[in-house]
Amino acid sequence: MNAAIRAVVRTALDWGAEVYAVYEGYQGMIDGGEQIRKMNWESVGGILHRGGTIIGTARCEAFRTHEGRRIAARNLLRHEIDSLIVIGGDGSLTGANLFRQEWPTLLSELVESGEIPQEVADRHAHLTIVGLVGSIDNDMHGTDMTIGADTALHRITEAVDALSSTAASHQRTFVVKVMGRHCGYLALMACLATGAEWVLIPERPPEMDNWQEKMVADLKAGRKAGRRDSIVIIAEGAQDRHGNPIGSTEVVKALEEGLGEEVRATVLGHVQRGGTPSAFDRNLGTLMGHAAVQAVFDATPDTEPQLICLRGNRITRAPLMECVQRTHAVAEAIANHDYERAMELRGGSFKQGFRTLKTLLRSLPHEAPEGKKRLRLAVMNCGAPAPGMNTAVRAAVRIGLDQGHTVLGVTNGFQGLIEGDIKEMDWMSVNGWASIGGAELGTSRDTPTGRHLYSIARTIEKWDIQGLLLIGGWSAYQGAYELYRHREDYPAFNIPMICLPATINNNLPGSELSIGADTALNNIVWAVDRIKQSAIAQQRCFVVEVMGRRCGYLALMSGLATGAERVYLHEEGVTLNDLQNDLNQIVTGFKQGKRLGLIIRNENANPIYTADFMAALFEEEGGQLFDVRKTILGHLQQGGDPSPFDRIQATRLAARCIDFLVENAQTETPGSAFIGLGAGGIQVHNIEDMPRLMDSVNQRPATQWWMDLRDIADRLSQLGPHA
Repeated sequence: MNAAIRAVVRTALDWGAEVYAVYEGYQGMIDGGEQIRKMNWESVGGILHRGGTIIGTARCEAFRTHEGRRIAARNLLRHEIDSLIVIGGDGSLTGANLFRQEWPTLLSELVESGEIPQEVADRHAHLTIVGLVGSIDNDMHGTDMTIGADTALHRITEAVDALSSTAASHQRTFVVKVMGRHCGYLALMACLATGAEWVLIPERPPEMDNWQEKMVADLKAGRKAGRRDSIVIIAEGAQDRHGNPIGSTEVVKALEEGLGEEVRATVLGHVQRGGTPSAFDRNLGTLMGHAAVQAVFDATPDTEPQLICLRGNRITRAPLMECVQRTHAVAEAIANHDYERAMELRGGSFKQGFRTLKTLLRSLPHEAPEGKKRLRLAVMNCGAPAPGMNTAVRAAVRIGLDQGHTVLGVTNGFQGLIEGDIKEMDWMSVNGWASIGGAELGTSRDTPTGRHLYSIARTIEKWDIQGLLLIGGWSAYQGAYELYRHREDYPAFNIPMICLPATINNNLPGSELSIGADTALNNIVWAVDRIKQSAIAQQRCFVVEVMGRRCGYLALMSGLATGAERVYLHEEGVTLNDLQNDLNQIVTGFKQGKRLGLIIRNENANPIYTADFMAALFEEEGGQLFDVRKTILGHLQQGGDPSPFDRIQATRLAARCIDFLVENAQTETPGSAFIGLGAGGIQVHNIEDMPRLMDSVNQRPATQWWMDLRDIADRLSQLGPHA
């Protein structure tokens, strides 16, 4: 929420508006006085990394009454406020819409009672409402993500990962209860991200009355298959198919009786709402806050209240009350036990996630039906390791096995394919891989050249590989394209192949986000937060160099998430004039009382103006105002366990890749492709389109959606609004 508040305040000020913050929600609007405060540029400085909301929030029964809303209107008009940007859930947004509908009546009453003059009422005859959804439940229709949901998933996955190590050590079962009264998003996605064994969500209760016996049987089967840990995740709104609530105590009792062992319950509670926001949430809040101000400026007296939404990777608007009503429809469907409708209303990605989870939760794969063609599919990693590779391999292996196919693991990328270093994978060979960083299958940057093609063809023939999934970066894409181009020379290459984007650099064609980039971004933000704490104590400027090669995604998005004063990108280059202007701005800032400066540099921004050069220049010119330190984050960015976002997307993409290989293996002319996340969801591109979508000289996509955010990052990080 703080990122959104900062963006709203600074964008509005930059565009010439007066901005007020209402403290303590609608209660502050009714109390008036000091609870409605005028904001300036510095009012929202240094808040990006803070959880919660600096302006507070509170439930307010008085605002539910007409009299309460009349008082609120009077207090707003004392500051001549006639536009509200409301950050909250469906209750807060519904209240805002009612406030707008009553506004003309409220003005008439205030004029009649003499509390405001007629001319004030005439100047502010209409109330503009724009809504942002702040909800960890991610339960609002119309937006793919709500502010706070990604951070809550971070808290949950961190807790479940920690519990899993304890559970595995003791061969013990844990029940984890997460938030979500009417929405199972957090429980479902946490289960996908952590590899938990069972999940209970309100939208899809167990289909049988004796669900306790089924749960116990599944967990027993998992232990028999070799699992040492058992984790059950339950949403707080979980219920059986008759609508009876299912609580953690009931689940624990059923498991203890059925398994004959001690079971522990962990209720995460409000820890899910707290803590430092994730990089995704900081940037989501920033972009939504900026868009909300734009919506206010665009509004006319006839404009209905708007909700700022995220769809794909794009910020859009939708009619607020239509989204609220559709959200309420999900709760109504659950209350009416119409679970099919509830799942439909949640959307395609929610349904697909649940279907994929049902496969991954199994203790062992289904038996292949008689007469079904069994394919031999191979999976491999290529390029530098990226967090989420293991998650993708796990999903691909288990989904392939569950469909009755043989899945082969290629060790160390193309080198393993050249040398025939391959092993057959089974269900338990990928157990626990969902949460592990790195690349358990190994990887390498090698790409096949002419002299390697014969060896690769022999390996494919020897192992009778009928489909190939390549998980990795540019070397995977180059290699797949090279094999595709030589199909006529080597008939063995006439098999379906598909590339899954996995690189922290986020520099691959056909995908706006690569697996691993979100984890790297969070690693950078984590490190920069700590660097900023150090800088504040000693009046210091830091030059931080991040990875990305010739793609500035990590630099720009980490700058947006941390509030860096300047970001240098390979796409734009660096000139001496740039450095002089930025130096002047930083010096001016320190003279005005700033205590820290932050510059983020893409590793290939300029071969001459290196991080050392920049640090030395700023140190010399800073004089006694500040000192300068250089930090190169290096391979810290590639390490660590994958973020929930990377785990979830890796699973989704791997499932679609297996479907592609199976579908194309049955045709006479199998296709080859690369998959990615686009504005419209998951997209599969023909491999022949790769040259058209790629800037091969700089090894990055021909178009980069995130460059459109450059201006927002610059405007919000400047010293103050434009004159």
